[in-house]
Amino acid sequence: MEQPEAGPFRPAASSSANPNQAIAPSPPAAAPERPLPTAHFYSVEYPGYVRPTSVPLAIERLGGERTIESAFRRASGRDKVESLLELRLRPGNPYAHPVPGEIVPTSNIVLKVVKRRRKRKDGEPALGDSVVGEYTVEAVGVVPKTARFRSMADFQYQPDMSDPLAHLRKAMDTMDVDGILRYHIGPEKEDYTATEADPSAMDIDPQLLGEGESAPSNGPTKTRSNLRLFTPPLFSRQGVPQNYNYKANTASVETIVVDEETGEEKKRLINRMRWKGFGPIAISYADKTVPDKPSAAVAEQRGQADKKILTRLEELFQERPVWTRAAIFNQFTPMEVRDIINSKYLLPLVSYVFEDGPWRDTYVRLGYDPRQDPDARFYQRLYFRNINHPISRPSVVSRRQEQRNEFAQARFSGVDDRRSHIFDGETVTSETAAFQLCDITDAMLKEMIEDEDALRETCSERDGWYTTHALERIKAVLRHKFFSLLLGHIATREECERLLVPDEGTEKLPQRHRHRLKFGKHNMAKGALPPEDAAVGALYTALVVSALTCSSRRTD
Repeated sequence: MEQPEAGPFRPAASSSANPNQAIAPSPPAAAPERPLPTAHFYSVEYPGYVRPTSVPLAIERLGGERTIESAFRRASGRDKVESLLELRLRPGNPYAHPVPGEIVPTSNIVLKVVKRRRKRKDGEPALGDSVVGEYTVEAVGVVPKTARFRSMADFQYQPDMSDPLAHLRKAMDTMDVDGILRYHIGPEKEDYTATEADPSAMDIDPQLLGEGESAPSNGPTKTRSNLRLFTPPLFSRQGVPQNYNYKANTASVETIVVDEETGEEKKRLINRMRWKGFGPIAISYADKTVPDKPSAAVAEQRGQADKKILTRLEELFQERPVWTRAAIFNQFTPMEVRDIINSKYLLPLVSYVFEDGPWRDTYVRLGYDPRQDPDARFYQRLYFRNINHPISRPSVVSRRQEQRNEFAQARFSGVDDRRSHIFDGETVTSETAAFQLCDITDAMLKEMIEDEDALRETCSERDGWYTTHALERIKAVLRHKFFSLLLGHIATREECERLLVPDEGTEKLPQRHRHRLKFGKHNMAKGALPPEDAAVGALYTALVVSALTCSSRRTD
């Protein structure tokens, strides 16, 4: 048999071919390429049935065309929270929670399907239901983003609109200043159930109302809840249902309270795990008097306090009426400090605090008013923030491990650092400066602090018992000495004296060098350095410290 020439295989047209002859399979035909149109469409999977006539209503429930368009424009990987689309089933009602929808990226195609029915000619037999006409499909655009509603619909409540809280909410929405000023908190009435003849009122089990089976039955009683609990902005942030099982709160205990006016006994549920305020009494500098005894909640804990530690605290506050936190803790062992921190009521039993003024963030002995005692100037507190100190938030495990290491080191080495609150001008114990003037032992600073000519007759909220000029001089020297130590350099007296020479013709001190702010997520203030400049500054600081260290080693 004559062999054909090599070439593409073509099936034989004749049916008389040899059936045993091998036939090579034909390669699959490639699908035709069709370009996608450049038009973009946004898709919304509306969680409901939308008729063609109700499309405007569905768009209104989603906030309108402008809201929908804005949500799709903001949708991206980083702005996921801002790309939510809210479906409000009751628009205009601030107490009806919306159903949140999330905008997600998709790769869908919008198809235009046209169906043309073929008319049957007269006398032509019917072809059956399978043949109904011709269909044409055309791609008209792509869908890069789709809004989907997958989370649960929140609870819907309608509170009493005649309640003062409802009027306040309406006034805040409409910016009605007079309506906001008219709001006041009235006395709480314990009428938590109300009887109504309205058949639509909610039925409540008589046992829940405390009536029991012995209550007289004069027909069905319609009651409703009169508890003034307004709905929060959101009930739950969980996207899946949780098993509640309708169990009572284990922290709630039933107690009996007596009405002071009527003498009636009533039962109430009290949260026994509620937070109890054991902090020291805090007053403002503008308050006329100072507390001379602890709060009632703290005084009740006196019997449970450690007698040894409490006695030691009382003795320390008699020796010195004002302490910083670091200074008072340095008078105890690490184990005793842990007991003071954990008990929470030991320090409030003997001291109070100022919220502002020269003695801000210090513990002051109960009954002692530093604003009336000129000697209290030595207890004023100066604080400088080290902007180059990295702000880190170690985990709870890391903090506990560091505390264990400190306790172990203090126990086995016998060395305990209890001078972190003292500044001598030669050593630095921390990277933040917070010192009381009485804890500054540097010779130059001590002369300035004890200068009698630097005082004023009455105490000032800003400068305390010192004049503004005198306190600024103390701050300038302390700041220069402290930050010089951080760079590995002990400031000389000549350097500090140059800082105290005022500008010519004025009494103002020369402008000191200000550290530029470091870039970081915790410091985004105006003027913060970009990352590359911050890296250069950190490298320069490291090189200076390294050079000073090598120089000192060569000298030794």
